[in-house]
Amino acid sequence: MRIVRKSHYLYLCNTKTLTKTIFMLNTLLLASLAISEVAGVTPDSVVNKDVSLNEVVVTDFKQNKRNLTSIAVSTINSQQLLNQQIVNLKELTAVMPNFYMPNYGSYANTPIFIRGIGAKTKGSAVGFYVDGVPHFESSAFNIDLSDIATVDVFRGPQGTLYGRNTIAGVINVYTHNPLDYQKTRIKVGYGRYNDVVAQASNYSKLTDKLGLSSAISYHHNDGMFTNQFLNVKADKVNEVEGRLGLYWRPTTNWLIHLNSTLTHSKQNGYPYAPYDLTKDALSPISYNRNSTYKRLISTTGLNARYENSRISFNSQTSYQFIKSHQGIDQDFTPKDLFYADNSYHQNMLSQELTLKSNDKGRYQWIIGMFGMLLHSNPFIETSYYTKDFSTPTSYKNPTAGYAIYHQSSYNIWRGLSATVGLRFDYEHAKINYNQDKVTLTTGANAHVKDFISIANFRQFTPKFTLQYLTNRDNLYYASVTRGYKPGGFNTIFKTDAERAYDPEYSWNYEVGARLKFLNGRLTAEADLFYIDWRHMQTTYTVPAVGNLIANAGHTDSKGFELSFAYHPIKSLQFSMNYGYTHARYLEYKKSATEDFSGNRLPMVPNHTLSIDGTYTVLQAGWFDKIVVNAGLTGLGRIYWADDNVVRQNFYATLNAKVSLTKGIFTWDLWGKNLTGTDYIAYSFKMSTGNYAQKGKPLTFGTSLSMTF
Repeated sequence: MRIVRKSHYLYLCNTKTLTKTIFMLNTLLLASLAISEVAGVTPDSVVNKDVSLNEVVVTDFKQNKRNLTSIAVSTINSQQLLNQQIVNLKELTAVMPNFYMPNYGSYANTPIFIRGIGAKTKGSAVGFYVDGVPHFESSAFNIDLSDIATVDVFRGPQGTLYGRNTIAGVINVYTHNPLDYQKTRIKVGYGRYNDVVAQASNYSKLTDKLGLSSAISYHHNDGMFTNQFLNVKADKVNEVEGRLGLYWRPTTNWLIHLNSTLTHSKQNGYPYAPYDLTKDALSPISYNRNSTYKRLISTTGLNARYENSRISFNSQTSYQFIKSHQGIDQDFTPKDLFYADNSYHQNMLSQELTLKSNDKGRYQWIIGMFGMLLHSNPFIETSYYTKDFSTPTSYKNPTAGYAIYHQSSYNIWRGLSATVGLRFDYEHAKINYNQDKVTLTTGANAHVKDFISIANFRQFTPKFTLQYLTNRDNLYYASVTRGYKPGGFNTIFKTDAERAYDPEYSWNYEVGARLKFLNGRLTAEADLFYIDWRHMQTTYTVPAVGNLIANAGHTDSKGFELSFAYHPIKSLQFSMNYGYTHARYLEYKKSATEDFSGNRLPMVPNHTLSIDGTYTVLQAGWFDKIVVNAGLTGLGRIYWADDNVVRQNFYATLNAKVSLTKGIFTWDLWGKNLTGTDYIAYSFKMSTGNYAQKGKPLTFGTSLSMTF
């Protein structure tokens, strides 16, 4: 559990030019779909391994034909997602080593930690891309993983090729390419807590040059936890998502991909209850004002790719619109103490151009440029009922960023190769702040403060890698990589000194190996890392104000990762992934009375563990196929706050699934946390006391799908 308060503040914005741009892109998409459809784009993901035991190699455009650069990366494919009933990114926690997404109980904030590096609130430390489209706002991370082709998780800084906010790593999500994958799938499912799922997707190759993909999904859950004061579920969820993809190959060398996604989510959130530290017990959830979160996300990407025998060119144009609203009873008590009403509105337009060598020569190179315009307008109003006033506060926060990067790789001698990369980033940020004070009983309004602040950030992020690939495809490597995350502005603060925070930097030192045994039936991977992290952007809570970001002096993170995949026979597959992280403050004196130097970083599990097995039987009696999967995931210990007073010890959950297939029909039976493990998913401290959220209890369900 934890002792830190969480005030999920979201905002509001408007940008006419960018809105027109997305309107035109969506209009183009719909017009194209009315005519015909799609050609296929090769997913942007770079992989050295496949967590799922299947030998799958996905080629990222930012990798050359000859793999002269090794990267610590885990990949999970569509079959493994189905076998393990993984429906969202948070359920990848511990499935991939040293990967952790805490469950805050709301989509409003979905932080990600890799190797101990992350961000609890604003500004993700992990890059997130869906079909090449960047997602910079963390509230957009928790996407539906139904009908996803692959998910790649890169561990360690990826700033040289990916740029901003990749100091911890990168997640690449890819949908199916209808030129390579043609199927229609309809699914309905029902589970405990009135969990209702309905999905439909179609991937069609209309001609040799055109293809169309479409998918729609609906998810409802009554919620697992009850607010006893209001007698309503505290975590009810309703969500609808639709995706369209248009692929066109006008010539042999050109490939055009236009994709658009629209997601609408509505949920009650924040199933937080008082937590008694001495008794290690949670009281019932009981607060008097209903807390909700709503979001609308529209994402459009246009990708154009050219390839010949010598060079490849890639253009990625991306647009994302986010509109969200949050209401949260921030005291989490039956009393009227304070309530927060937050809105957020974002327009983001980006363009990336990449050129690379495409031959099989000893020298390989990549060069690229990136530009971004991001406008966000948050609005925050906190009502202090006992003090009879509220503080409506608005912000205009435009950001522009530009970058240029290059990477060269050279095969020195008989499998020994070296890679050197360098990226330059420039970012210009501005905030226009306006705050009023309103008397609640009379409605009288008084202006409090307004100001304009500007900040500029510049950074070089180099990369050095040396690797050796044997003639038996065993790989050994060492790398040194620079990580960087720009500074920014706090949307809430108590003093003027807390208005802004500085950039953070890291150096990642890593050695690793990828090995094959038993004629490839057994694969093993090992990575050893040390991260020197400077000016870490840490989050702390000011009671009745919210979460603020400040820079800690010096931190580090060290650990290792082990992965094994074993096929003793074709029908039986095993995998094991383990990660260990020891992350601590080397120097962090928060105030004259608070010195956290030597303490463990909060929100970072010491251990992540996943053990999974899948057994497939073909022609089993009346059924064409039976698939049985069982998996165990575990993580801990986790400290919830800088003072290391409250923690969650190591715990494990057991999951299982059985799939029965006859013809085009598949019947699934699944269960999660089958042993009913009791654990704390999140904990924090406020002026009113300590609070926590329980982890998900035993859940189970069934589904029926048709695939043809």
